[in-house]
Amino acid sequence: MAKTLPTIPYAHPFPCDDAERLERARQFREQLDGRRTVRDYAARPVDTDVLLECVRAAGTAPSGAHRQPWHFVIVQDPEVKRQIREAAEEEERAFYGGRAPDDWLEALAPLGTDDQKPFLEVAPALIVVFAERYGETESGERIKNYYVTESVGIATGMLISALHLAGLSTLTHTPSPMNFLRDILGRPKREQAFLILVTGHASENARVPAISRNPVTDIATVR
Repeated sequence: MAKTLPTIPYAHPFPCDDAERLERARQFREQLDGRRTVRDYAARPVDTDVLLECVRAAGTAPSGAHRQPWHFVIVQDPEVKRQIREAAEEEERAFYGGRAPDDWLEALAPLGTDDQKPFLEVAPALIVVFAERYGETESGERIKNYYVTESVGIATGMLISALHLAGLSTLTHTPSPMNFLRDILGRPKREQAFLILVTGHASENARVPAISRNPVTDIATVR
């Protein structure tokens, strides 16, 4: 039988009263409400330490059995970004050229997306998120991971929020299939690419679709 982990005392690090709690919630919501998916980037570099701090924030996410089944590859090398773009656009040409069903293409049409992905080279950083399907001991023995997709999804959401609050813009890109990412980046077979998070500064001429978000009355029910 596995040993129970030792415990330590806990108190919330940011205590507050009800009025302040509501104000903090409002401020956080307002900050995130300004987040938008950006496809036009300036070539201006981003400090690697900033990216690492945001990844550290993502690493605080909860995970099934505390397996922490994620790995983040920060890609800044222009040649590697070029390889990723070429491989991604090859998959995208197949997607837009017949692989995707008509209803999916119709849903994407208002956003104006196509098989060209220049942001994969222009943006100063790509953070490729990998999901670890299983872990390994030093001797090569497999360790089962639990709720991998859910855990990595939560960590990715926290990463997007951290980057936004650090003054950076992002784009989630999910070419399908994404096995080329594991090959280009030399990741082990136990890891599966989850998405590419394009990261950087929006260009001065960047524009985004004029969209609205559903009101809370449509997305939440109080019982």
